[in-house]
Amino acid sequence: MVIVLFIAGIILLVFGADLLVRGAASLAASLGVSPLIIGLTIVAIGTSSPEIAVSLQAAFNAQGAIVLGNIIGSNIANIMLILGMAAMFGPLPVDRAILRRDLPVMIGASLLTFLLTLDRTLSRIDGIIMLLCLTAYLWVMWPRNEHHDALHQSHLPQRRLRALLLQLAMVVGGLALLIVGARWLVDGAVTFATWFGVSELIIGLTIVAVGTSLPEIATSVIAGLRGERDIAVGNVVGSNVLNLLLVLGTTMVLSPQPIAVPEVTIALDLPVMVGAALICLPIFFTRRVVSQREGSLLLVYYLSYTLYLVLSATGSAELPVYNTIVGLILIPLTVVLLVVRALRWLGKERRQQRTSIANRK
Repeated sequence: MVIVLFIAGIILLVFGADLLVRGAASLAASLGVSPLIIGLTIVAIGTSSPEIAVSLQAAFNAQGAIVLGNIIGSNIANIMLILGMAAMFGPLPVDRAILRRDLPVMIGASLLTFLLTLDRTLSRIDGIIMLLCLTAYLWVMWPRNEHHDALHQSHLPQRRLRALLLQLAMVVGGLALLIVGARWLVDGAVTFATWFGVSELIIGLTIVAVGTSLPEIATSVIAGLRGERDIAVGNVVGSNVLNLLLVLGTTMVLSPQPIAVPEVTIALDLPVMVGAALICLPIFFTRRVVSQREGSLLLVYYLSYTLYLVLSATGSAELPVYNTIVGLILIPLTVVLLVVRALRWLGKERRQQRTSIANRK
């Protein structure tokens, strides 16, 4: 019965997020909002709703490890798993606005979270700091990226009461499914942890994180297949920012007690999350696209991280050998590949600039 409820919880999360995203996106689209802004805000908020529901439910149940595992694991999965999978269906172009503003904010939010956890606890004050940062981000983002005059110049379709009620029903219904699905998912995760003797942190970093990231996976892959690639990248970046500043911030403010941060989270999981955000810098800036090769690299890293969690949780004797392979082969090889690609890109940019100057002369 627990397994059935656990699977049903994931299904409810997916369908609930889908209803919420479609209802909210239809309202936003009627106002002439660009696909990038929809991806960074409406879609990101909708696909982050499972993380919000699961984190709040876990916080009220005094399961702080699941809260941290869910949010940190979701951010790692968003970049390595979701971007990697979406890039497999075709290169993902990166908008200049993401490079100038949203990517630095995602990296800054990751570093802020890491710094706030160094005292081994997350309190209500930490949550207020995160929510204030989120408010500043949204206030700066919206006016600079939206064409306000387009709303007045374009002819808005006449809204019918029936259509409006249907959209509101989709939003409310989606939220209801998310709440029920989150409760079943958290209860099932705790039961699994008890059965197999696995810590709640590991369960949160793997099963719960991937389960609550399913809406992002579906949204990004479908957006890539439909050619709405701005939504795919914007959804991932926006979701990561919201997971930290909105989900974790709100959870900290509403949590009955501060959340203790395990030492392993500070030593491993948070650095991996920050590293996943930083690796986007060379990938996004070179040619401003996430290629299929880079998507494959992200997937390899996600599988490597997950395998480490499994080996560590089971106390495998092969863990030291695995650490040596990752430390001496995988990471240096990645650095070399990214540096070579960056140098090639810089050389190409310089040649284009020289050609442009020569043509002007």
